[in-house]
Amino acid sequence: MKILFVCTGNTCRSPMAEALLKHKVPGAEVQSAGIFAVNNQRPNDHAVDALQQDGVVLDSTSQPVTGKLLQWADLVLTMTTQHKQSLILEYPDFQEKYYTLKEYVSNNDKKIWNDLKKQYADYEEKRSRFIHHNQGKMGSHELEKQLHDYLQDDWEKIQKLESSLINYDISDPFGGDMEIYWKTLKELKQHINELAKELNGT
Repeated sequence: MKILFVCTGNTCRSPMAEALLKHKVPGAEVQSAGIFAVNNQRPNDHAVDALQQDGVVLDSTSQPVTGKLLQWADLVLTMTTQHKQSLILEYPDFQEKYYTLKEYVSNNDKKIWNDLKKQYADYEEKRSRFIHHNQGKMGSHELEKQLHDYLQDDWEKIQKLESSLINYDISDPFGGDMEIYWKTLKELKQHINELAKELNGT
């Protein structure tokens, strides 16, 4: 199974998850990427040090999320619900692959997540249809305003569903000291261990 970990900038959480999984499951096909990442940035020094003290090597460099990467992956695991939302809205064709890491290794709230996927698919379809029918008939500012009003109820339903979920976010250590990075590493290890068990069929 080819796995892609996704976070915001791809210098700490998702490459940490990638390194942990490669360490736990040698030979695993895994990459990491960032929604707002640029190519070839070095990983955060604190992230490298925290993993190194745990005997794990982090030597990957950053890369942005692309359609090609999403096509490559069998499974896309995000660090937060917000990252997952961003992928669903920007790359709706691959949304059956999207889970938060915590969600994927947990069996809780599966029905709500399935409902959310359907809501997002309906939202994207209505959005595309509205733009198609109204583009060129009004200015971009007016189109944006009317689109917002048209989709407001749908967006509120999505927000309501999401608020009923437990917190599936991995804490962001960016800007914190080594203690914060250790805390994030501990959190990641717990869920990567569960993922490794699933990949190994145990």
